[in-house]
Amino acid sequence: MFRQAETGFFKGMNTAMSCVAILMIVASLVAGTLYTDASSTSLTQVREWLTPFLEWYYVLLVAFLLFFMVWLGTGRYKNVRLGADDEVPEFTFFSWVSMLFAAGTGVGILFWSVAQPIMQFQDNPFVEFGSADADAAIIAMRLSFFHWGINGWAIFSFVGLVLAYFCFRQQQPLTIRFALRPLLGDRVFGPVGNLIDLLAVFGTVFGIATTLGLGVQQMNAGLERVFDIPASTQLQLIVIGSIMLIATLSVVSGVSRGVRLLSEANFWLSIAAVLFMLLLGPTQYLVSVTVEATGDYIQNLLRMTFHTNATHRSNWQATWTVFFWGWWLAWSPFVGMFIARISRGRTFREFVMGVLLVPTAITIVWIGLFGGTALYQELFQNGGIIEAVYRDTSSALFVMIEGMSLGEMTPVVSTLLIVLIGTYLITSANAGTLVITTILSGGETDTPVPHRILWGLLLALLTAVLLLAGGLDTLQSAVITAALPFSIVVLGMISGLLKALRAERYAERPGDIKLAPAEPWAVAEDVLDNDDAEIESDRAGDSARL
Repeated sequence: MFRQAETGFFKGMNTAMSCVAILMIVASLVAGTLYTDASSTSLTQVREWLTPFLEWYYVLLVAFLLFFMVWLGTGRYKNVRLGADDEVPEFTFFSWVSMLFAAGTGVGILFWSVAQPIMQFQDNPFVEFGSADADAAIIAMRLSFFHWGINGWAIFSFVGLVLAYFCFRQQQPLTIRFALRPLLGDRVFGPVGNLIDLLAVFGTVFGIATTLGLGVQQMNAGLERVFDIPASTQLQLIVIGSIMLIATLSVVSGVSRGVRLLSEANFWLSIAAVLFMLLLGPTQYLVSVTVEATGDYIQNLLRMTFHTNATHRSNWQATWTVFFWGWWLAWSPFVGMFIARISRGRTFREFVMGVLLVPTAITIVWIGLFGGTALYQELFQNGGIIEAVYRDTSSALFVMIEGMSLGEMTPVVSTLLIVLIGTYLITSANAGTLVITTILSGGETDTPVPHRILWGLLLALLTAVLLLAGGLDTLQSAVITAALPFSIVVLGMISGLLKALRAERYAERPGDIKLAPAEPWAVAEDVLDNDDAEIESDRAGDSARL
C-alpha cells in the first residue's frame, strides 16, 4: 500500500521516496560543486553517446504521440469526460489557457523566439549554409514553429490527459504511477511504483532547472544592456534566489490564488508585448512572413516530424530536435500534471483541441512577430543580430529591441520584457515545485508547506550549480539525459491508457460507463472499503430482523 507519514517532518509525504529524491538532488549538487569540470564533461560525453540513438528514437516517439492525441480528440473516445459525466470545467477557458501556456513554454519561447530564427537563418539542413536570403528566412521561421508547435504540445497533452483521466474519471491519486496501474496492478504501491514516480521527479527537476537557467541568463543579459549592471555569476545567483523566493511564496498560497493570478498577469503582459511588436514593428512584413511561414510549416509538418538526419553529416538534429524533444519530455511530468490539475471536467475533445491548438497558435504569433522583426532587421536594415546571437545567445531579444530605433522607449520596453521573463520564471518554478511535492505525497494536491519550501530551495541550488558547471551546453546535456528514462514511462502510459479505455466501449452513449466489466485496478481503495462496510451493515440488519 502507498502510505504517507503521519508525524514528523515528512508528515503527509512518502518518507522513503522523499528521502531518495532529496539524496539524489543533493548528490547532484555535491558532484556539480566539488567536481564541476568532471560533471560537465561527463554530461557532454553521455549526450554524445546517446545522440545517434535519440535522433530516431525521440522522433518516432513524438510522432506517435502526435497522431495518438489527434485520434483521442477526434475518434471514438472524444466525448469521454475527465470526471463524472455531468461535471463542468473547474476553470474558465481564459484562466485554463493562461495557466497551461505560462507553465508550459513561457520562459523558453522568450529565450528562443529571437535567437532560434536567427541561428536557423544561416545554418540548417534545408538550405545551403550561409544563404541569408528571404527564402532562408521562411525556412528558419518554419523550423522555429516546428520545435515550439504542435509536436511538443502533443507530449504535454498526452501526459496531462492520461493523468487527468485516471485521477478524475477512474478515481486514482494524481501521480504518475497510477497511469500504469492497468499494466502493473497493485505493484504500483510498491518499489516499482516508487521507481516510476522517482523517474518523473528526476526529469521534472532537471527540466525546471534548464528552464530557470535559460531565463536567468536572459534576465542577466537584459539587466546588463538596460541598466549597465555587469553580467556576472553573482548576479545570476541573486536572480535565481529572488525568483525562487517569490515562486515559493506563490506556490504556498495554492493554485487557485497565487499560481492562477500570476499566470493571468503574465498572459496579459504577453498580449501587451505582442501588440507592441505588431504596431511598432514592420507590421506589413510581420503579418506576411507569419502567414507564409505558417503555410510552409503546415505543408512540411510530416516531413519535419520524421526527419532523422539520415543523409546529413551535420550536428543540427542533435543540437536542435533531440534537445527540444528531450526538453519537452523532461518538462512533461510537471507540466502534464499541472495541466491535469486544472483540466477537470473537460472532454477529451475539448482537452486535446485546447492543449494542442491554442498554445501552438499563440506560439506561432509570438515567434512570427519577435523572430520576424529580427529577420527583417537582418534582411532590410543594418542587422547585427547574427553577430550578437553567436556572441551571447541570451542577449538576442534585447539586441532586437534596440534595433527597432524606439528612442527613449527602448529601455522602457526592455524593462517590461525583463519583468515578463521574471513572471514566467516564477510561474514555471511554482508549478514545478507544486508538482514535485504532489508526486512525492502520492497525489495529494494540498501538500505540506515545508516541503514546497524545501524543493524551491533545492531547485534554486541545482540551477545555480548547472550554470556554474558550464552554462547553456551543460543545461542542454542534463535535460536530454534526464528525459530518456521518463520516455520509457511514457511508453507504459500509452499501453495503460489503451487498456483502461476498453471500458468506455460499453457506454450507452459516448462518455458514459454503464455496462463495463469490473477492472480490479479501476476501483480506488476507499471505494472498496465503503463497499465492504455496506455489505457488513446489510448483514447486521438481516441478522437483527431474524
